Amino acid sequence: MFDPTAFDNMKVVIEGAIYDEDLTGGITIIDRNDLLNSAKLSRRYEVSFSIHKNDSVVCTFILEAGLENLAAELLPSAKSELLAGCQLYVKFSFMHPNERSYFQTIERCLKDIWGPERSISQSAFFNPFDEGNSVRNETFISFNRLVYEDQLDDILEMVNYMIVSLERLRTIV
Repeated sequence: MFDPTAFDNMKVVIEGAIYDEDLTGGITIIDRNDLLNSAKLSRRYEVSFSIHKNDSVVCTFILEAGLENLAAELLPSAKSELLAGCQLYVKFSFMHPNERSYFQTIERCLKDIWGPERSISQSAFFNPFDEGNSVRNETFISFNRLVYEDQLDDILEMVNYMIVSLERLRTIV
């Protein structure tokens, strides 16, 4: 039997919390990816969900660990324990009018929920041949640091933050 890595442990915990919300009807899971890049020896786990099945606002939780993270954990003799964690991101995807005020309102809304120390970046995608004024917004929340196994309680609390963010973003767009 092998000892699960920090990535495995965090993935199982967050996956369980998100699936529990799905089972109780609080959210609907709409996609899941568990990816292993054998060329770079990296892993990525994504789970996407919304409040309702065909909702226009979708949240994706992303957990990543690269070779340096795995090596730091499995080779303690390398004295790089500070790298034995994962990167964590939260992405929200939705459509809205291509007006600056929407981007500003989204930024304020998410800063209120997640705090000013989080990095929030928005990317807008549009079809140049579409006559409408709508863009597809992908907003990423980044923690700008590795997350470690001993922070599992904080990661579990993030599920509530993601759901509150979905609810608030639905009222904006």
